[in-house]
Amino acid sequence: MNLFSRSSLSSRSHGRTLLLGFAVWLISSSHQLSWCEQTSPTDRLPNTALLEETEPLDEVMVAGIDRFALKEIQRASQQRIKQWDQDVLQAENQSAAFKQKRAEFSQLIGCIDTRIPANGIHLISQVDRSALIVSNDLFEILHVKWPVLEGLEAEGYFLRPKSKPIARIVAIPDAQWTPEQICGLSKSPTRYAADLAALGCEVLVPAIVNRSNEFSANPTIGRSTNLSHREFLYRQAFELGRHIIGYEVQKILAAVDQFEFRNSNEEILPIGVCGVSEGGLLAFYSAAIDERIDGALVSGYFNQRDEVWKEPIYRNVWRLLVTFGDAQIASMIAPRELLIEVDPIIPIPSPLPDRGRKVAAPGEIARPVRSRVEQELTIARKAWDQVEALSSQSQGRLVAKNSDQDSNQPIGPTRSSQFVQQLTKRVSPPPAIQSYKLSNTSDAVNPLDRQQRMVQAITRYTQRKLQLSQRERDKIWSPLNRTSVEEWKEDAGSVRSKMHEELIGRLPKPTLPIQPRTRRIITDQHYDAYEVVLDVYPDVIASGILILPKGIKEGEKRPVVVCQHGLEGTPMDTIHDQESRGYRAYKSFSVQLVKEGFIVYAPQNPYRGKDAFRTLQRKSNPLGRTLFSYIIPQHLVTLRWLSQLPSVDADRIGFYGLSYGGKTAVRVPPFLPPTEDEPGYALSICSADFNEWVSKNASIDAPFSYVWTPEYEIFEWNMGNLANYAELAMLMSPRPFMVERGHDDGVGIDEWVAWEFAKVRRHYAKLGIANQTEIEFFNGPHTINGKGTFDFLKRHLDH
Repeated sequence: MNLFSRSSLSSRSHGRTLLLGFAVWLISSSHQLSWCEQTSPTDRLPNTALLEETEPLDEVMVAGIDRFALKEIQRASQQRIKQWDQDVLQAENQSAAFKQKRAEFSQLIGCIDTRIPANGIHLISQVDRSALIVSNDLFEILHVKWPVLEGLEAEGYFLRPKSKPIARIVAIPDAQWTPEQICGLSKSPTRYAADLAALGCEVLVPAIVNRSNEFSANPTIGRSTNLSHREFLYRQAFELGRHIIGYEVQKILAAVDQFEFRNSNEEILPIGVCGVSEGGLLAFYSAAIDERIDGALVSGYFNQRDEVWKEPIYRNVWRLLVTFGDAQIASMIAPRELLIEVDPIIPIPSPLPDRGRKVAAPGEIARPVRSRVEQELTIARKAWDQVEALSSQSQGRLVAKNSDQDSNQPIGPTRSSQFVQQLTKRVSPPPAIQSYKLSNTSDAVNPLDRQQRMVQAITRYTQRKLQLSQRERDKIWSPLNRTSVEEWKEDAGSVRSKMHEELIGRLPKPTLPIQPRTRRIITDQHYDAYEVVLDVYPDVIASGILILPKGIKEGEKRPVVVCQHGLEGTPMDTIHDQESRGYRAYKSFSVQLVKEGFIVYAPQNPYRGKDAFRTLQRKSNPLGRTLFSYIIPQHLVTLRWLSQLPSVDADRIGFYGLSYGGKTAVRVPPFLPPTEDEPGYALSICSADFNEWVSKNASIDAPFSYVWTPEYEIFEWNMGNLANYAELAMLMSPRPFMVERGHDDGVGIDEWVAWEFAKVRRHYAKLGIANQTEIEFFNGPHTINGKGTFDFLKRHLDH
């Protein structure tokens, strides 16, 4: 029986060829390793079953978490309906319940900043160019802008009817379209903004960020990408609790502010919003948030959201599916008017490489399955009826229609007339849209220049929020009591819980029997190594390699070092000798620590398999979870098992991780302190990862920023306002914490690392335990150094 797991030996692409080659290496290497061909009791650890899994354990792990996440999405769908009914629809004060949900929804889409008060729509003109773009017998089109946030304006068109207006509407194009297209100024499948103006409505049309990528770049540092403009802005904003969706909803609500301003100075008219595809999303969300909007026409967006993880990443909204499916969002519009046009989804494929640049996340917009749309509509109608039954407002309607049968176009003339009829609550529809022509009286606005202005303005705004984010973190962390270790521990508990819930995403503690399965995979003159699998949740396992030094005496208790691999790694990477590709980074540090007398456990973490694992983050974010929502319970179960082993001192288990393993070092041990009920990590070492992490994720000025790389899973919602690496490291205290940093490591620069660590050092010093933390700089790249860190382990694990 071959006892080697392919997860320890090879990548998927090499298969059995590499497995055979590695077996030859094992025999021929200086380690003189051997393995058992026959199963015997010594081929597994005592009190464990024999591990018989033949598939690579990293693949088994990732596939299992994937199944778990998909089942959790389905469970959330059912729970969401019940919870909404209980918390909102049947609430004693339904109005207050809806107000709370609107505020919660605004937070989740990053629509949180205070807008500039409206003081009138501003014309955009020049000495040699009028703001007037078009004028005919029915309406005129003006080039305009209006303020949104500090330093951020909306730009677009104001369509003003020549007759007395009957309504005021914000018309939003899809991200593939320009405002000119829906205004009828250029070729388009629809011109609903112009149609609404012809029906007698004032119409504001904001330009929105499109899906091209010309400006997803920073030429100053030589960086360009194939990120759509929407994903480019999403990546920066998500880390700071903002969102491209939130920014654009702010544009629409600022337009509503302008209409309210006009209502205060002129006749009060109903206010509506409408849009197609991405514009439909924005109209839908805006109407749900703002009760000043009397009605919404949403075309090509309404659907079930259980597969939102397949859509473009700029639609990824943290915790969305916990509370807000499209049915629940629709009910926040009740009892106002909502007209849903079902069919005209505009398919958008996944981003393609552009001139060799391929860092964009996969994701597409596909035509919906009609039965799924109908299921969501059924839930929405039921909720709508319950709201109407308790409402004192005049009753609106939830109406769903197919695309305009006359023209087979999104928001065609018939649908525009129907929307105006609903919005103005007319018994009979308005007159049919009169034929009209559009003759330019001005040079056209350059859409490409306007797009550049928009992308750069939102970028500047977001980068300023990045600069100020430390102030937001200080509001949480500065008040904590540092007068003594005991006072700190008492205060830190509540903050640790907050970070676990809001930053990581907490899963319930595992309660399944562990059912350890093991098999010996290496016998060496210095140690024996066993592959281990433990159960965590249904479908979710923890796995790794336990390395036991030879010569442990009966009754002897030794410290354990958990040695964590990095991105796309396996536990065996931490074991390989100098002939292996992995040695350059890991320096066989698991084996070196075993030779120092430590017991070593090298876990498999699930960040392996490229899109296979990255989409786990996509599936988890809408549930308020991250990849580390699973990794923390995996490590907890591992600690439980390790602490039961007869040769392990459960009070002396340390953690040492490289790269993504260093990322783990500040996201797992801080949340697993030893308690009376559970084992925990006694110390943590972060190697080749510690950084001014928020800036590394959100900055466009750092060449090593994740804005420029393929790791689309790396961004963590609102981290900039919750905790940077310094704050996460503080949660280790009073336990020891260390950073290992190579001067030539390209993940960052020494100045950023030192800046962030200085805050950790000050914190430990304030507690009177400065000797519990340290940093080692060394001449070298992205690698284990194994000098000061080994001394740190020996000193603090008393070995």
